[in-house]
Amino acid sequence: MPKRDALTDDERAELERLRAEKAAQEEMAEAHAKRVARERALMDPGDDLSMPLGQKIVLAVVALAVLIAVAMVVLSARG
Repeated sequence: MPKRDALTDDERAELERLRAEKAAQEEMAEAHAKRVARERALMDPGDDLSMPLGQKIVLAVVALAVLIAVAMVVLSARG
């Protein structure tokens, strides 16, 4: 059986098609990985969970006002 070193035109075309297909799949996988990384970065809370001092003060004042209003309703219902 003779050893074949050269590819036929059909084999060469098939090889080029497979290489192009592989390159397209790798490109799609890389784009997907970048998209996932970007989405994870958007979902990461980071330092956004720490409230500024002014926001904490406003929240405390509103909570105190609600507690006072509830206490007044409860106390007025007893008397």
